[in-house]
Amino acid sequence: MDILKRAFQKESISGYLEKDGQMARVLSTKDLIGLGVGTVIGSGIFILPGHEAANHAGPAVAISFLLAALFSGICGMAFAEFSSAMPVAGSAYSYGSVIYGEIIGWLLGWSLILEYFLAVSAIATGFSAYLNSLLQQMGLGLPTMLQAGPGQGGIVNLLAVLVILVATFILFAGLSQSKKVENAGVVLKIAIILLFVIGGLFFIKPANYADFYPKQFQTGFLGLGGITAATASIIFSFLGFDTIAAHAAEVKNPTKTMSRGILGTVVISSTLYTLFAIVLTGIVNYKQLGVDDPAAFALQTIKQTQFSVVITIGALIGMFTAILALIFASSRLAYSFGRDGLMPKALGHVNAAHLPKNAIILAVLVEAFLAGFVPLSTLTNLINIGTLTAFMFISFGVLILRKRKDLSHNGFKMPLFPVLPALTALLSLFLIACLPMITLHLYAVWVILGLLWYFFYGIKHSTIQSK
Repeated sequence: MDILKRAFQKESISGYLEKDGQMARVLSTKDLIGLGVGTVIGSGIFILPGHEAANHAGPAVAISFLLAALFSGICGMAFAEFSSAMPVAGSAYSYGSVIYGEIIGWLLGWSLILEYFLAVSAIATGFSAYLNSLLQQMGLGLPTMLQAGPGQGGIVNLLAVLVILVATFILFAGLSQSKKVENAGVVLKIAIILLFVIGGLFFIKPANYADFYPKQFQTGFLGLGGITAATASIIFSFLGFDTIAAHAAEVKNPTKTMSRGILGTVVISSTLYTLFAIVLTGIVNYKQLGVDDPAAFALQTIKQTQFSVVITIGALIGMFTAILALIFASSRLAYSFGRDGLMPKALGHVNAAHLPKNAIILAVLVEAFLAGFVPLSTLTNLINIGTLTAFMFISFGVLILRKRKDLSHNGFKMPLFPVLPALTALLSLFLIACLPMITLHLYAVWVILGLLWYFFYGIKHSTIQSK
């Protein structure tokens, strides 16, 4: 068979459903929203509103969050439609393999694995910074050599490694236990965020909104350059809903549950982000918010120091639940690669507790190494481009999905077809173009590495080849 024809051969949904029969369907709508909100309301809400207000949009950063939420919500509809029609593990990787062919599915999965691994490592690094700051206030801070990797003047970021290992220990306790921890953490951090929003309303200074969208940020088309740049960066915050799709093989009644979990996550998260940004920029002038802990800084500025400690604890809980959910998602994606033979088949094995043990171990080893030893500042935007690439292909894929007569598709359907899916795909491409050039170059290198792996290993061991 011609190698290109072979590479674009499509996987069957029945094959995926048969392979995923070893996974236990135990997740409810509440559990999915817990996983989604647990990921979305992570480090982003405690860091990004300040940085993006100071560097790109001023108080209009609230509009950027609304735009990012609207865009993510529409993309969420595309994922909801796919996950209703194909309740299998692997998210965009599996959907791409069925709709476009194996090589496109592989490249989408290759992009998502980059997104998940880097996101876990980046959030673990943020967790380490927050926790070490809190420990220093108590006189218990770690030595400098244990606060960062070799590239940043230390030996290892110890706390970042430890938080990943603790999250892994919880995951190995079983799906039932890990979802209880995730759901409890989500409830607690939402309560802390609402405390900040409600309490902060009493300290808002209307003068801080006077220069709502500062002139220095009004660049590009219609002067929206600053808001657009902020929106492109904020997309990272909403990657949680697409991780939900990675668990479709473990969901009860996926035809209805998947769409409710994805869309519920987007609605809750976008509301919290927008309210948080409005209150934050009302308490403190946007020019002062270019710090890593803007909420705690704002509370200290208005002499509410005791609440700044509460916010720090909320940030730690938020980041921990995000790490837990992302390790969960990345291990399921690695499992999907092993299930299909594109990576060693040992990754596709599931133990007696219905956990992909080998896939979890691989994910944790990579994520702990990156968090402990590699400075991630240059690579952060790669998280965004991996997310946006998946958004683009899945949104456009809805156009193809509706034409497939071999797929039973009685669940959620994306509205305003075919205009909305096509428009969302084009917007994803536009936001990719808004990312820094260095990000595009690094992503091109990653794609080339993925192609080399596929043609030298994956295509030879793929289970499609054996059919």
